[in-house]
Amino acid sequence: MRIRQHVNPNQLHFTRFRGERPPLDGRLVELEVGCADAQFLFERATVDPSRLYVGLEIREDLTILVNKRARSLGVPVHAVFCQAQLHVKELFTAGSVERVYVNFPDPWFKRRHHERRMVDDALAEQIAHALRPGGEVFVQSDVWEIALDAMSTFDSDARFENVAGEWTFWKQGNPYGVRSWREQNAEETGLPVWRIMYRRAMD
Repeated sequence: MRIRQHVNPNQLHFTRFRGERPPLDGRLVELEVGCADAQFLFERATVDPSRLYVGLEIREDLTILVNKRARSLGVPVHAVFCQAQLHVKELFTAGSVERVYVNFPDPWFKRRHHERRMVDDALAEQIAHALRPGGEVFVQSDVWEIALDAMSTFDSDARFENVAGEWTFWKQGNPYGVRSWREQNAEETGLPVWRIMYRRAMD
């Protein structure tokens, strides 16, 4: 199956939710925004299979492959075809998500494409709804500008508290013991990885 590398998230095609809802059953939920092949979530499920790992992905073909693999392995991973900046509130009740990961979002380097970047106020609004008070948001990027944009978005939002201190990057590495393909590649090729960790503030 040929998978498109880049998809314009602002197309009207993505406005209406048409994906398969995750099988929420009372387990603690960890959510990855932009999960791609969900390597990160599959590894998390190996570390702690008691939780449900949900990945949001705008490329529908990838979600089909991820869910097929999850069924064959019998692991609690489920990918959802959606536009995360619009549909998180449709998928999760308020405060029902334990942790959110944003791993290496597409940088959309060309200036005319900056509006397609994933981490913005709209995404922060969706995450703030789903994340429980005290729940974590962990952002990683190997692109300095993207990391700064993410910090600006979350540090400017009173609903999130920067664990390392205001306008400060997380310097203690990836604390979850698993890596996405992009993180693995960045570390093996010597690229710096910028990380930020937030907690959902109490309302």
